[in-house]
Amino acid sequence: MNNSNKEKNSKALTEHFFRNEYGKMVSVITRYIGTENVETAEDIVQETLLKAVDFWEQNEVPKNPQAWLYTTAKNLTYNVLKKKKHQLAYRNLKKGEQNLDTFETQLTSDEIVFDNQLKMMFVCCHPSISENSQIALILKILCGFSISEIANAFFSSNETINKRLVRGRKQLRKNNVSFTIPPNLNQSLDSILKTIYLLFNEGYFPSKKHELIRYDLCLEAIRLVKILINSSQIQDKSGCYALLALMYLNASRFEARMNSDNAIIEMEKQDRKKWNQELIQLGIQNLRLATQKGEPSTFLILATISANHCISPSFKETNWKEILSLYDKLVVLENSPITRLNRSVPLAIVKGNTIAINELIALEANSDIGNHHLFHTTLAEFYKRENNVSKAVTQLNKAILLATNKRDIDLIKKKLQTVVPN
Repeated sequence: MNNSNKEKNSKALTEHFFRNEYGKMVSVITRYIGTENVETAEDIVQETLLKAVDFWEQNEVPKNPQAWLYTTAKNLTYNVLKKKKHQLAYRNLKKGEQNLDTFETQLTSDEIVFDNQLKMMFVCCHPSISENSQIALILKILCGFSISEIANAFFSSNETINKRLVRGRKQLRKNNVSFTIPPNLNQSLDSILKTIYLLFNEGYFPSKKHELIRYDLCLEAIRLVKILINSSQIQDKSGCYALLALMYLNASRFEARMNSDNAIIEMEKQDRKKWNQELIQLGIQNLRLATQKGEPSTFLILATISANHCISPSFKETNWKEILSLYDKLVVLENSPITRLNRSVPLAIVKGNTIAINELIALEANSDIGNHHLFHTTLAEFYKRENNVSKAVTQLNKAILLATNKRDIDLIKKKLQTVVPN
């Protein structure tokens, strides 16, 4: 293998392990050195992965790269624990847990990994931390998101996200939050579910410029919800079932979302025979579990909307009146610009493009939704249907300037060609 290929393979393997092992290792190391030192735990994992990149590029990738990472992380943790400021948290561990020789076991036992990550979820969602900082901490600590990826998920700036992380870590230090599952864990569950949904969406609509779908992030989101569902300490799991249903139903359409050239295919043009019926059934099953209590929630409504799409034989035969009604209920619970933008699609089909256009113009005047390319592509589609070519072109050109992912830019350019053919 030549050097360039070896370097490419080592980087790909390191990125894979970064995504799959980051949250596990940070959680376990935090267990040893205390939540007030969570940033140190992150630094240890970052250094471990940097060492992996350096070592694996210069040498052969080890036969068991996972074990290599764990051993390196353990040795770095040993070095940190020699410092006085970290010894107290280590000494405060229960008797029998003070041996770092169990480090690898903490990372290879599914049951222990689930327990550690569940505890870390609730540490990040401590009541003293604002909701925005809670979500940012989970995405950073448990999911290994970069600052820019979190900023994309929040439609925010890197500077703002960094400030939220700083504030969140400060509260962990100030309140000396214990690495345990709190008795009032249901109060923090909403923030955790919102974070997991952001993780799934980052996989479904990646911010990275060269990627179409990040399956690893979607699978990680599903895995995190299953941790919550499998926990005997969470009594009301209806929200968990609703989110799992939503993710299964959306994931069922993955294979139909791309053509042979790896370009995005919009739902209206997708081959529904490619929709994964097994995932649709899993989604429906979890939706039934979520509706047993009958209480409306954001994820329950979104999952029901997705189910309506999945059971429809065609785009035209979709029950758009029902979907609009569901969005009307969703707006009551979550009156966000993105919710109103999504609502405009069934609104245009049911009540006409002009009404949808007027609502979007008002939405842009009263929010910052105009900074997102999806707003302009949606508005352009309504103008196109009304044969207002000049306004459709204007909106699509705005969308191209705002889009950052090549996938989105290519799709917008194709739309532009349908409005103004060469």
